[in-house]
Amino acid sequence: MSSTNDAIMTAGGTVPPSAPPVGDIEYQAETGTNVGVTGITARERKENLIKKGSLVLRGLCFLFSVISFSVMARNSHGFLINFTYYQESFNYYDEYRYLVAIGVLSAVYTIVQVVRQVHESCTRKQLFHQQTLALIDFIGDQIMAYLLLSAASSAVPRTSWSRGDDEFYDYSAVAVSFAFLAFFALAISALISSYRLSTLSCI
Repeated sequence: MSSTNDAIMTAGGTVPPSAPPVGDIEYQAETGTNVGVTGITARERKENLIKKGSLVLRGLCFLFSVISFSVMARNSHGFLINFTYYQESFNYYDEYRYLVAIGVLSAVYTIVQVVRQVHESCTRKQLFHQQTLALIDFIGDQIMAYLLLSAASSAVPRTSWSRGDDEFYDYSAVAVSFAFLAFFALAISALISSYRLSTLSCI
């Protein structure tokens, strides 16, 4: 074999490089396939984690919203001042009526979103295109979170009038607190929706 190579070199030729072993080619192809499958699996796990996180946050927002408007809607108490009986009700104040209305709207929005997400998870079918759903989630969460913050903030000055022994304002404070909790839950969900929308837009 060496004499043949010497003859080729003497004639001014070059020895062609030996071909890579077949096993190396198979290893490279297998490695590339494994990397691709791992990337897809990791992306699916991340997407499922995002969906579950959004579902939990919207479920919490629904729970907090229901507690908020339920407590406020039942907030009607009477008290005596200088032998005079006074009746307090949330209906007497625009801020509290606004809080109840937004609480109901938030509960309806979040329960619809929860039902949709559970349906999609069980049937593996989506009502709209993935990017369209991400846009709807982002806009809906942003608007609803803003309304919750607006309603809770508008009720704070009225609630701060509490004298400390007034049951009406104590219940009002509970309703306002849960409205803020509902806002925080939906605000985080809005951040997740924003991230998901930006990720899908880049694909």
